[in-house]
Amino acid sequence: MASTGCQWRQLPKDFPPYSTVQGYFYAWSRSQLLASINHRLVMAAREAQGREASPAAGVIDSQSVKTTESGGPRGFDAGKKIKGRKRHIVTDTQGHMVGLIVHPANIQDRDGGPLVLASIRFLYPWLRHIFADSGYAGAKLRGALRRSGRWTVEIIKRSDTAKGFEVLPRRWVVERTFAWLNRCRRLAKDFEATIASAVAWLFIAHIRVLTRKLARL
Repeated sequence: MASTGCQWRQLPKDFPPYSTVQGYFYAWSRSQLLASINHRLVMAAREAQGREASPAAGVIDSQSVKTTESGGPRGFDAGKKIKGRKRHIVTDTQGHMVGLIVHPANIQDRDGGPLVLASIRFLYPWLRHIFADSGYAGAKLRGALRRSGRWTVEIIKRSDTAKGFEVLPRRWVVERTFAWLNRCRRLAKDFEATIASAVAWLFIAHIRVLTRKLARL
C-alpha cells in the first residue's frame, strides 16, 4: 500500500481481509511499535557501516504537503502556498530518519523544530548538534531548545551570489531523505484523517528504505 498507494479495500486477495490488516496497522501505529522498529533499524544500519549506533549530529527540515477531504488537523503554509500538513523530520548525516512529527502547515519551522528534537532527546543521547536552514535561525528557537536539553544549531545559508540550483552542505542529506520517502505513492498527499496515521505511513516508508539498505550491506 505504501508503494502503490492503493486503498484498503483494494488489497490483493492473497492478504487477509482488509479489516484485519487495517486493525494491525492502527494497533501498531498507536502503540509506537513502528517508531520502535525504525529506531532499531537506524542503529543497525549505522553499526553495519562501522559507525556508532547513536549519531552525534543531525539535519532538520520540513516538507509541507496537501491534504484531502478526509479531514483532520491542517493549516496554511504561507511560504509554500499549501494548505495541509507539515512533515518535520530529523536525519543523521547519512540520511537515516531519526525523528519525526507531523503538524498543521501553519506552524512555522522554528516552532515545530523544538517539538521534533524533544521527541528524540533520549532515543539518541549523543545527538546534540543540528544543521538547519535559515528558517530555524533566531533567538526564539534557541530559547525553546534550552528547555529540552543542550543543543547547538548551525545554520547553513545559501550564498547571496549563487544563481539557480545550488547543493548546500549537509542540507542536501535531508532533502534526499524526503526524496526516498516520496517514492511511496501513499505519501504523494496526506490522505489520513489523523496525525497518528500520517506518522505511521512515514515510518513504514522509511522502514522500507532501511530494510532494503541493510539487505545490501
